[in-house]
Amino acid sequence: MIKINLLKVRKEKKKFGVRKDMMVFILSLVLLCVALFLVQWKVNKDKKDTLAQIDSTKKEIAHYKSLTEEFKKAKENYRMLQEKLNIINRLRKEKSTPARVLDQLSMDKPEKIYFESVKKDGAKLGIEGIALDDETVANFMTNLRKSKIFKNVDLIVSEQTEQSKIKLKKFILSCEIIPM
Repeated sequence: MIKINLLKVRKEKKKFGVRKDMMVFILSLVLLCVALFLVQWKVNKDKKDTLAQIDSTKKEIAHYKSLTEEFKKAKENYRMLQEKLNIINRLRKEKSTPARVLDQLSMDKPEKIYFESVKKDGAKLGIEGIALDDETVANFMTNLRKSKIFKNVDLIVSEQTEQSKIKLKKFILSCEIIPM
């Protein structure tokens, strides 16, 4: 009978198995380190992206806050202007108020007339002013007669005066305010 010593083969197989296990272990560690590095890189990239997005969102919020403030100011200005317009419209609608009389006078007044004084005494209105010529005064009186506020428009005084070497007409008108 022949005896074969198998102990060396077993030792070599065992040695080869240990080497193989060691190689697998080292390769596993390397793969694990690469995987951890990739995960860490991805997490850092996501963190940077998120921080950049947070910064852009903060800037956007600041921009919208400034727009909101501008909108509030514009809304307040609009409210104030609307109140002023309401007051003006109310004054225009009221009957024979000083504002309505002055508004009508300013609409009827030709460009070449300057008022020195306007006096109201009850329903009577006295107007003193300076005009460039008699025709301008006549046009003004015609405009007042056509308006729905004034009646009995009369010229009281019309005299020539000189200011800065320019000959002008000084006039005084009298009229009545029609009650509405």
